[in-house]
Amino acid sequence: MSEHDTLLDVHGLKMHFPIGKSLLAKNRGFIYAVDGVDFSIKRGETLGLVGESGCGKSTTVRAVAQLYKPTAGEVILKGKDLTKMAPHDLLAARKNMQMVFQDPYASLNPRMTAGDIIAEPMRIFQKRGLLDISNDERNDRVEHLMEKVGLSRFFKNRYPHEFSGGQRQRIGIARALALNPELMLCDEPVSALDVSIQSQILNLFKDLQQEFGLTYLFIAHDLAVIQYISDRVAVMYLGVIVEISGSKDLYKNPLHPYTQALLSAAPIPDPKIEAQRQRIILTGDVPSPDKQRPGCYFYDRCQKRMDVCKTCRPQLKTTEEGHQVACFLYHKPE
Repeated sequence: MSEHDTLLDVHGLKMHFPIGKSLLAKNRGFIYAVDGVDFSIKRGETLGLVGESGCGKSTTVRAVAQLYKPTAGEVILKGKDLTKMAPHDLLAARKNMQMVFQDPYASLNPRMTAGDIIAEPMRIFQKRGLLDISNDERNDRVEHLMEKVGLSRFFKNRYPHEFSGGQRQRIGIARALALNPELMLCDEPVSALDVSIQSQILNLFKDLQQEFGLTYLFIAHDLAVIQYISDRVAVMYLGVIVEISGSKDLYKNPLHPYTQALLSAAPIPDPKIEAQRQRIILTGDVPSPDKQRPGCYFYDRCQKRMDVCKTCRPQLKTTEEGHQVACFLYHKPE
């Protein structure tokens, strides 16, 4: 297959969490954490997913990985819908899809050595008959992966508490690489690290992508991180994606009013540019995700809203600029 083939295709993904039950055992309502998300990722590219805290980024990643069973929608990996797979088939499909979590300490078992943590996926798949590997081959691969992520092979008998935060995240990355996946789901993997360490880990992700031909779905709330690591960027607000575009185009010419406000709030290291630019101040608070809305989810805070925005929900459509944007400023309601 060519490098331009689609590896992951997500259609109409929804993740609704029921709110506590009443005396009659009926749900009182739902939290609409993800409410109809569509995106695709080509082989070898990085799609960055950005948005403010609580917008549904991490829930989207966990639903794609089937750690949460989606309420609705399709998650198609290499032409197969993960949401319709039997448990054994889903486990086999997970060889091609691994996660790197946000907290590099909480995601590691404190009672296991670094070598055992990295080897654990191989042991699990070997027990299920999905991987044929000898003990010597497994040990060699653990040492090989440790060196690939910048750790000495002589550290494999150390425990997580003996490593720094950046080193722990390197262990998590090596564990994700153990089964040689094609897709890596990265859930804010640098947000818990010092800024100096963040750059090292981001460069490591780029180097590994080139060497192993990896595809990333990369989650972050730091706009500078997303700009550096991503080929394309998807902007999320209140459980829906409002804009998708190439990284350079998005940062140079954002179209959706929310994207414009989000980028205007990001600090710029040049004080002259920072002093000259105009910030977009959003009024009001982010609405509660316990209600579905017939119109645009950004309606209450948008400075460019129209009457149609309150009653009709805009869909992602491609504009002349090449952006996918969900806004009636760029296309008429159907």
